[in-house]
Amino acid sequence: MHAHLEWPTQHNPLRAATVVVIEALARAAIELSHIIAAGPLAGIGGESGGVNPDGDRQKTIDIVADDLMRNALRTAPVAAVLSEEVELPETLDPDAPLCVAIDPLDGSANLENNISIGTIFSIRPKGNDVISTFFEPGTAQCAAGCFIYGPQTVLVLALDQRVDCFTLDPRSGEFVLTARDLRVPQDASEFAINASNRRHWSGPVRSYIDDCLAGVNGERGQDFNMRWIGSLVAEAYRILMRGGVFLYPADARQGYREGRLRLLYEAHPIALIMEWAGGAASNGRSRILELSARTPHQRVPLIMGSARAVRDVDAIHLTVEPLFESSDAPLFARRGLFR
Repeated sequence: MHAHLEWPTQHNPLRAATVVVIEALARAAIELSHIIAAGPLAGIGGESGGVNPDGDRQKTIDIVADDLMRNALRTAPVAAVLSEEVELPETLDPDAPLCVAIDPLDGSANLENNISIGTIFSIRPKGNDVISTFFEPGTAQCAAGCFIYGPQTVLVLALDQRVDCFTLDPRSGEFVLTARDLRVPQDASEFAINASNRRHWSGPVRSYIDDCLAGVNGERGQDFNMRWIGSLVAEAYRILMRGGVFLYPADARQGYREGRLRLLYEAHPIALIMEWAGGAASNGRSRILELSARTPHQRVPLIMGSARAVRDVDAIHLTVEPLFESSDAPLFARRGLFR
């Protein structure tokens, strides 16, 4: 199994180190893709009985993926790695130039339904010390990406201010460049959200989705289709290919008021991919890449997709009362009592 990326690294030690890290992760992803493809035949189904530092139940495949990815990074120029499955960053080589935050297997709950899942990673230059590096804003990232394990195993890579797509060739065991300089389509009429949570949404989110559902009769002035896969990497890939907007907002439920996705190893890297592909990502009020984490596993709302759609959602957050409320009272209408 090989994972070699053709990328000029002469006279740029940081870029050279970054490519080594990506290649190490790619080798682990190839091995993980075979395990995932084997499914029950690999003997790793079911829950492990443990929970991760944020309280989510771990599946056996989560532990396998975490071991594979962190072991791979031990062979690369990485000072420290923060994994979803570990409470604090693990120091590897304090003299190395890079730090990595990683979700080893995003969406593992979807595996039993044969839905695409993935690995998400964020790479940033080491700052004054390994711990403080993880608490810098997302703009500090020098690269990010995600492996998607689906009908094809794909690497979406944000590197050197652009986003490329590599597909795993099962015959050679190598990732092959299949799409260069991806750009998010700007005119797509699709939105993705878990509509079953509408009663828990804030006023701005409900207002935006109601406008979409109103179609040509609403303020958006066009008909929309709704999509919801429930897999962050699959949603991101669809947006890169087809455009549209994805919303995973904060809501009124316990444990969701600060959002549900993790800033460092989910929202930050996905936001970098979106922006470098000409899209956008926000929490409804602020650009995701300008946010800094306060804790290693901090959660955040995420709105991502075409720049125009994300701007529309942000604009509604400035004009609609943000408090959570379960009713459809006029208090929450756009330019209602808060005019």
